[in-house]
Amino acid sequence: MVSCPFFGHRDLHTDISGLLRQVLLNLIENNGVEVFYVGNQGNFDYITQKMLSELADQYPIRYYIVLAYMPTTQIKNALLPDGIENVPKRFAIDWRNRWMLKRCEIVVTYVRHVGGGAAKFKQIAEKQHKTVINLAEL
Repeated sequence: MVSCPFFGHRDLHTDISGLLRQVLLNLIENNGVEVFYVGNQGNFDYITQKMLSELADQYPIRYYIVLAYMPTTQIKNALLPDGIENVPKRFAIDWRNRWMLKRCEIVVTYVRHVGGGAAKFKQIAEKQHKTVINLAEL
């Protein structure tokens, strides 16, 4: 089973919906991706969640919103990784992102600049020889 996480800048000032949909369809139809992992820390994550929800009605895929912190409200398709409860809060997002990266073969990013967590995890994925698709470069 092929899986794919997403890493993108928290602030997204560009409409990437069409491009994201095209990439997701390619991953599902041509690369056999069946499981997707996405965070919940910003605009990129929100747009990705929305697109995955729409596609899950049309394709046999599963997607999980992987949380870094215990939720205060119920979130559909939420997943709290085992062990994260023992991680100090300031390291929780990093730990969650590493958890997602361990479970994937293909990574989708939206990275425009070298600073921040999205760029860090894009770089880690490349060093681990994962297939990385950066929407900002398409």
